[in-house]
Amino acid sequence: MPEQTDALNDAAPDDAASQHESSDSSALLSRLRVIEDQPLDQRAAAFTQIHDRLQSTLEGGDSSHQHG
Repeated sequence: MPEQTDALNDAAPDDAASQHESSDSSALLSRLRVIEDQPLDQRAAAFTQIHDRLQSTLEGGDSSHQHG
């Protein structure tokens, strides 16, 4: 039985990461729905903010892999 406990403990971080990604996706989808209900000029600014944040996050992740 100790092997099963180790297997469950090893799987836990993946589950936590998966839940975090799901939460991030849900938050993004909620924000996009709110933005879509705004007037056009406000939508453009809000979409630009989302774009910039996503780009910054993605580029930040790439730079750590390049140096590692």
